[in-house]
Amino acid sequence: MPTPHYGQPRYRTIADELTGRIESGVIPLGTLMPPESALTAEFHASRGTVRQAIAVLREAGIVATAHGRGTYVVTHGTEAIEGSTERQVLADKHLSTLLDVPIGAVLIEIEHVVRGPAGAKSVVRSIRPVQEPAANPGNAPDSAH
Repeated sequence: MPTPHYGQPRYRTIADELTGRIESGVIPLGTLMPPESALTAEFHASRGTVRQAIAVLREAGIVATAHGRGTYVVTHGTEAIEGSTERQVLADKHLSTLLDVPIGAVLIEIEHVVRGPAGAKSVVRSIRPVQEPAANPGNAPDSAH
């Protein structure tokens, strides 16, 4: 946990710590931010405080949040994610083993193009399982019948 900065709101201290991690490469460009639950535990802060800290990073253009994808780092110094694409892929044997899903399971592949002052620098790809919809609760009708 970072040293408190007296006179500064707690969410701002957390935002500054996370910004430092991004700038130092501990949280790399194009990767997902740690989940709120992990940040609340690490910083001994409420979920609301952590959300305020993430909002500061979002407003500064350091991170972006996409529904169903999470919050990920979009800028790092002079580098920035220029664009993102998302597509569905099927798990082959290798991905099946890595992600502990059956072969043929539907996965989401997200690709970020990272640009620096001199042009394209790298492509960052991440692959994750598709979020399964919640099971039908109780007596809710099942459209498969």
